[in-house]
Amino acid sequence: MTENEKVASAQHAEQSARSSTTAPLKGDLERAETKQTMSLWQYLMTDVDPKLTTGPLAAYCFMTGYIDVISFSAIFVWCGFQTGNFAQLAIAIARLFYGQPGFRDLTFHKADQQALCSLIAFNAGAFIGRVGDRVGAHKRIWLISGTFIQALMTMAAAIAFWKSNQGSIADQRDDPAWTNALTFVGLAFISASLGVQGILGKRLNTQFGTTIVLTTVWVELMSDPRLFKFRQRVMTRDHRLIAAVSLFLGAFIGRAILQQLGTAGTLGVGVGVRIFITLSWIFVPNKPRS
Repeated sequence: MTENEKVASAQHAEQSARSSTTAPLKGDLERAETKQTMSLWQYLMTDVDPKLTTGPLAAYCFMTGYIDVISFSAIFVWCGFQTGNFAQLAIAIARLFYGQPGFRDLTFHKADQQALCSLIAFNAGAFIGRVGDRVGAHKRIWLISGTFIQALMTMAAAIAFWKSNQGSIADQRDDPAWTNALTFVGLAFISASLGVQGILGKRLNTQFGTTIVLTTVWVELMSDPRLFKFRQRVMTRDHRLIAAVSLFLGAFIGRAILQQLGTAGTLGVGVGVRIFITLSWIFVPNKPRS
């Protein structure tokens, strides 16, 4: 074997050794990346522990007060409390039969139109929330996705109100601040966002209830047998109080921001809060295995 042949043979052997070393290393890296991706997916597909969801659910209650005060300040309609809107529609129908024939008020008043819009949109949002029943109502990925959907709806509402060029605060019930079509779009989006929020809260089955309507929470709080056990930590009582205080703070802060930034700006801040809640679901501990 000549000297050149020996050099070529040595180079070929070295190249083969490098290839044999690189191939397993590359394969290990690919398997590690796949394992890491699967681990993240598996984590997102775990169930959260409902007993440890106090933070996100308190933030939900905060957003209920925050969003509701925006609609009530402009049109005196609660976009989350649909009992009043439903009763208002009943009054509107009863009005059709009041007075002598030919002198009855057959007008579909603007306030009644807005109440109907909010009621329909809220129920549509709650219906969208039924997707979680297929994914898993306690699945982390659904709670993250459902809260992100709320943020997108709030963003869409902010854009609609911004483009509407209408006011934010009404002085009298018969002179609402929102009257044009874009404000109806915005009202529908914020009502739907609370509908999605309500079904997510309800499916977790905690003391926070739906995080929307506190009437049931107040009744259960007043009937709690350990209401006056002040020296004890009573979860059923304490969580209901947290829900009420959070909603109150949301309404108070929402009105303060509304007076400074207007409807679109206040909803823009609300989008940021909803994104924060979306991320907070990542840190809720898993449900313990039975």
